[in-house]
Amino acid sequence: MKKTPLMLALVAMGALASCSQDEPADVRSVEGHAIDFRPAIGSRATETTNANLTSINVTAFMPDGKTPLFQSLDFNKGGDGFFTSSTKYYWPGDDSELTFYAYSPSQDELGADVTIDADTKELTSYSVPENIADQLDFITATATGKKSLNESAGVELTFKHQLSQIELRAKTENTTYKYKVCGMRIGRAEYMGSFDFTTGKWTLDDWHDTAVYTSDCDTITLSSTPVSIMGDSGNAMLIPQTLTPWNPVGDPDNAARGAYLSVLVNIATAETGAVVYPFPSDTKLDDNGQKRQFAWASIPLDGTWEAGKKYVYILDFTNGAGNTDPDDPIPGKPVLGDAIKFSVNVEDWTEPADSILKPMTPVK
Repeated sequence: MKKTPLMLALVAMGALASCSQDEPADVRSVEGHAIDFRPAIGSRATETTNANLTSINVTAFMPDGKTPLFQSLDFNKGGDGFFTSSTKYYWPGDDSELTFYAYSPSQDELGADVTIDADTKELTSYSVPENIADQLDFITATATGKKSLNESAGVELTFKHQLSQIELRAKTENTTYKYKVCGMRIGRAEYMGSFDFTTGKWTLDDWHDTAVYTSDCDTITLSSTPVSIMGDSGNAMLIPQTLTPWNPVGDPDNAARGAYLSVLVNIATAETGAVVYPFPSDTKLDDNGQKRQFAWASIPLDGTWEAGKKYVYILDFTNGAGNTDPDDPIPGKPVLGDAIKFSVNVEDWTEPADSILKPMTPVK
């Protein structure tokens, strides 16, 4: 049987932008200016912006690149827009150039290990939270500075987003069926890895474990205008990676753990309201013990997610609805199959003896 795939449109957008803040008047003491920073965000889960960034962690190295002036020091945003530390460190009087490594959120918030010293500059044992609402925007910056250039102005740290932001939207221009959506899944993305602050590269965990990220949303009736189906959780923040797609035909239950996208959907005819998906034969019950009104419709997902980019997947139900989800009791089955069609044969006319037309005689 010919399969009708769920049509997919992908928009990949760079999420990088930077801005600087006005420099405040110089009101500092004559002993010299403490080292401070003016972060600028290359900018949503929760997206970090210049407005909501309040704390950063910074390590500074002396000109030899190995001796730390200070290490893993928290800098917090003040009313003047600068980030300063409670323990003050001052610029070397000989105008030596310092090198800075900064990141946010904190190591504890990330739930990983951060080592920035003479030999190692890495985030290790990072694991993307299971709940999309708990996923954080991990940002990093490196910069150099010295007294003559940065004592008054502060060091500008231009932070880069080091994760990939994923958003699912859905639409349809089909007028024969009505599509209602109440949830989404991003299936079988790798979720563990390490980040190198020096190269700005991720290394995925050797085990290549994958996870399925699910989110609910208020029930939405689709129209020709794409609408986000991420719900209150916001957009996902996932590790950059190259995706191997699920094969609905050759591996319907997804033993290979291929990547896919799913939409929790109800499909009914627009004219009569007859529900065609979940399938009429479906006996699976919802949490209330009633026949379920929504089921997962899925498509394979391939491509590469890059750091600092936002990927908006627009799932278009106009010409199809994909396959049943890999976790469905009957996985990989076309949701709508082919369009309904008929093979027509018209028999030749026959004239039985008892049906021959006779002249009608008017009744007088």
